[in-house]
Amino acid sequence: MASPPPPAAVLVSNGAVSPRAPPPAASFLEATPGAYTTARGSLLWWPRHLRRLAESATLLARSHPHLLGLPRQRSLDSFFSETPVHDLVNPSVRLAVHEMRSRMPMFKEDDLALTALIRGGDSISGDGLDVFVHVGTYTPPVFGDSGARVAVAGTGRDAAAAKYAPWARMRKSMEKMRPRGVTELLLTNDGDHILEGSVTNFFVVCQKEEHQKKEPFPVQTLENNFEVQTAPISDGILPGVIRQIVIEVCHDIGIPVREVSPSWSNHELWQEAFVTSSLRLVQHVESVQVPLLWEDIESKTWSDVSWAVKEFQGAGCITTRIQAEILKRARTNEYDINKFL
Repeated sequence: MASPPPPAAVLVSNGAVSPRAPPPAASFLEATPGAYTTARGSLLWWPRHLRRLAESATLLARSHPHLLGLPRQRSLDSFFSETPVHDLVNPSVRLAVHEMRSRMPMFKEDDLALTALIRGGDSISGDGLDVFVHVGTYTPPVFGDSGARVAVAGTGRDAAAAKYAPWARMRKSMEKMRPRGVTELLLTNDGDHILEGSVTNFFVVCQKEEHQKKEPFPVQTLENNFEVQTAPISDGILPGVIRQIVIEVCHDIGIPVREVSPSWSNHELWQEAFVTSSLRLVQHVESVQVPLLWEDIESKTWSDVSWAVKEFQGAGCITTRIQAEILKRARTNEYDINKFL
């Protein structure tokens, strides 16, 4: 019996559709240096993605040019002032989406993942930038059906404020510390304060220390007893698009939120946890694992390490409330994909 054809995917390189079948997005990122952003095919909060893409490219060009595919440091300030990032990227998005629709006329936008990448140009002068857009199929998780199982497995990233493709290859070094069944790896620099996930931002709903009780509180007592915590940008994390949306949602609907790296030392106060990304939006966490001895993380594999585990019972009421509000806002923040056709 013939094997089923691989999922359809499209790669546009500098305004031209690649004649070859492109690799999956993860393989493309491993092989292509540059700043990038990934969004669902419905292009939720697309202007924010483009703004962060330009910011990531600018940061890398100044401080880590090799991650952008540049031979030396340079400034992109004048480049982006003369060529706005949307003018640089959106024509390739239009072409990629049009091509994908011609191949899959019945597709739903949320069943696609779109990755836009900017790389240092291959021209002799190096004055320009290469632009790639990869579109592939994606099955979004159903909120509440299955949660993330996360484990602390590595240290924080260099140039963490930028989203760059080489991280897809660099993070493979943490795989030896991935316990069975774990779906996301967390980063920390001291074994206690959790920064972010390898491809997500990490949040906890933490009971305030002055209100320690074992039984959960109803939502109405949030302002007095709970706060949402996530690491601040200054600690060395990616300013995720959905991370910022969560913070805005919490402020707007009255859920206390504090930008502080969640401390494993206080995990007994954690009532809920969730991770965010532009593809997952919000996914509740089922369990968090942390090595008992942080020093083991460099020299051993997951099976040689003793782990402490924190488990949660499904999607909590606060996580669910945040997710519902994000979905409501998403309906008014979809970037009209028909503009690209």
